[in-house]
Amino acid sequence: MLLGYSDRINHALAFAAKHHDGQVRKGTKLPYLTHPANVAIILTRYGQPEDTVVAGILHDVVEDCVRDGVSAHDLEDRIGRKFGHEVLQTVLSVTKRRTDEDGVPLSSEDQKADYLARLADAGDAARWVCCADKVHNSGALLADLRRAYDPAQVWGRFSGGRSGTMQWYTGVVDRLDALAWRTPILEELRGQVAALVTQT
Repeated sequence: MLLGYSDRINHALAFAAKHHDGQVRKGTKLPYLTHPANVAIILTRYGQPEDTVVAGILHDVVEDCVRDGVSAHDLEDRIGRKFGHEVLQTVLSVTKRRTDEDGVPLSSEDQKADYLARLADAGDAARWVCCADKVHNSGALLADLRRAYDPAQVWGRFSGGRSGTMQWYTGVVDRLDALAWRTPILEELRGQVAALVTQT
């Protein structure tokens, strides 16, 4: 039976809404919460368990919501207490780290490389959340490009532009391929990345 709603999922959405309050999707006026909500829908569509759906809703909280005196440690502690250790570990597995184990700051490119490397040790739930995140982001990007009068403005939302964005999505697909992670959602992502290649 597919999971559609639970009090825990509702609690996760409320938690994400509180911490993403005031944030919008890059280059749009859409509330940021539309992204984790769509990630949850994608995971539910693939019949993933509740812990994975909850982690999907919370996947950007630690990465994007350190502000107003709230540290990453505070957010990790709150997620662990409210939603459990498994959810927290999944969230941390798909959180880009700003520093390495020695506290040395990582460049944007190093953060991406570190993220891809850590997928090797990530659990199955983390790989599902990673893929659902990229399916929504790439799908939204593809839809925006198809509607845009000037696609260059859409690509301009991203610091790496078209080439950096495509390299990132291709890198995720290639990394999961190398890990022999064979799932239908990876094929969906692969198809969307291929479609993005054709967009100018």
